Amino acid sequence: MKLQKTIQNECKLRGNGLFGGKEAKVVFRPAPVDSGITFIRTDVPQPVRINALAPNIAERSRRTTIKNGSVSIETVEHCLAAVSALEIDNLIIEVDGPELPAPDCSSADFLKVLKRAGVVEQNLGRKEYVINKPISLSSGDANIYALPYADDGLNITYDLDYGGHTGIGRQVFSCKITPDYFERNLAPARTFLLESEALQFQARGMGSHISPRDLLIINSDGPMKNSYRFDNECVRHKIVDLIGDLMLVGRPLSGRIVAYKSGHTLNQMLAKKLYEASQQQERIKKFGTDAILDIRQISKILPHRYPFLLVDKIIEIEGGMKIKGIKNVTFNEQFFQGHYPGTPIMPGVLIVEAMAQVSGLLFAQSLEHTGKLAVLLSMDKVKLRKSVVPGDQLILTAETARLKKTMAQCRCTAMVGDTLAAEAQIRFMLIDDDQI
Repeated sequence: MKLQKTIQNECKLRGNGLFGGKEAKVVFRPAPVDSGITFIRTDVPQPVRINALAPNIAERSRRTTIKNGSVSIETVEHCLAAVSALEIDNLIIEVDGPELPAPDCSSADFLKVLKRAGVVEQNLGRKEYVINKPISLSSGDANIYALPYADDGLNITYDLDYGGHTGIGRQVFSCKITPDYFERNLAPARTFLLESEALQFQARGMGSHISPRDLLIINSDGPMKNSYRFDNECVRHKIVDLIGDLMLVGRPLSGRIVAYKSGHTLNQMLAKKLYEASQQQERIKKFGTDAILDIRQISKILPHRYPFLLVDKIIEIEGGMKIKGIKNVTFNEQFFQGHYPGTPIMPGVLIVEAMAQVSGLLFAQSLEHTGKLAVLLSMDKVKLRKSVVPGDQLILTAETARLKKTMAQCRCTAMVGDTLAAEAQIRFMLIDDDQI
């Protein structure tokens, strides 16, 4: 069994951010077992901790950003790739600035600093996630797959297809990620942009401090005022980005990743899927079920009972902001007797009711609202997009849009697999049950 690792000594790095250009100072500190990778933004009035986990991903173009509330840290992927490659499980990263520095637009400087600090084993085993069933995602003509693999560790194959651009062309690269291999063959690979992309970025005021000598800006003839460190440096850097993004799963991966033209958005989608799968695996291991709240616990919170209790279990809770529950739809549901006997379809109003019940469970996570009932006030933007029939499993998600002492609003969705079945914005009044 491999043991968890952290660094032995504190270490520092400073430089300008790749996109914003502001100087940032970074301090890396050892962290205790099972604490994971934690960023701390120190240049705000009160330091804000941001765990390097998939639920904390913020939507950004061409980079990976994590956030806690309104506070974010930009461009974390190159740092996280080095942390992952060195098999560091627990680390505190203090950042004095909005974006991590990018000394040469690669992962190399992060790797050097962390190696000098020394990587040491701790007294608890690593919590690895072994990919045991295929996951596939696509966006346009880009695809990414997480696959079971006979070999241990993380194996990556990346197909970078710029077939219509003579400066890059098509590059395919496969490797198994180890500390030594990453240092020699991946860490030096730099960020690259097409000349047209670089002009667009600078027109928006981004990366104005960067010149073609600092990163790879590529025209039809290849790098401008620069040269490749590897003939296939572009695909190697794509693998670095992918390794960094997958670090947001929150635990080391064992399996094979195959990507075709994948970028940060698709990488992050896969990280979220793997994070959910790893959390489910952990719940089953600890509790014998993947439920955070089972039907007995739900019944203690919600007043609903048969045949109107429409949530079977809760599988994900993110503080008071987001919740995910399951409703297994069977032919034995009472409403199928009349809706419709020959063609059983779950009434849309009951799908909305199920979303509302999940929302009520979300509000109950706040001590301030414990014991209160979420009474439905209004529904906006309700759309029923797919018929729900016996045998379907409804995945019910509610995200807090507004929450006050006596009022709340949620954005809700109901999915069947990867297909949206229904969505709505629902407003509630939060009242004591003795007021009904």
